[in-house]
Amino acid sequence: MAQSAYIKFVQGSAVERLSLNEVKDRLERYCKQTAKTGEQLSWDYTEAAFPYTVETKPGEENRWFYLKGTAPQYRFILFGVGEHTESERTVPYVQVVLPDESTHGDKSKANELCKYFAKHLLAELTMFNGRTIYYNPRK
Repeated sequence: MAQSAYIKFVQGSAVERLSLNEVKDRLERYCKQTAKTGEQLSWDYTEAAFPYTVETKPGEENRWFYLKGTAPQYRFILFGVGEHTESERTVPYVQVVLPDESTHGDKSKANELCKYFAKHLLAELTMFNGRTIYYNPRK
């Protein structure tokens, strides 16, 4: 059964919502940051840090995209955006899905990416195991 994590943009988040293109831009920024880390360490860290290519299905470009693994221990991670209603308030979110074919490597990398997104966007993160991490300032 597929597992999902949600990055929710609540009150106090750095942005109100993200589009799919903005999610892709954030992934690109992550790749550049990890490449810089590799340069500083004199190690080709880029392939280890982000062993995926960004792919889309024809006709679904505005709904979701997926990361396709380039190494045998990585297969798929899906990204989508949406919104739902919580106590009469609309909450936009980014959904990260691990399909049934995903590996443990995919889950580890998806956890890392979710935490990266939530921390930089000051969002509320509901992990794959159902636990919530609050990166947003709460009163």
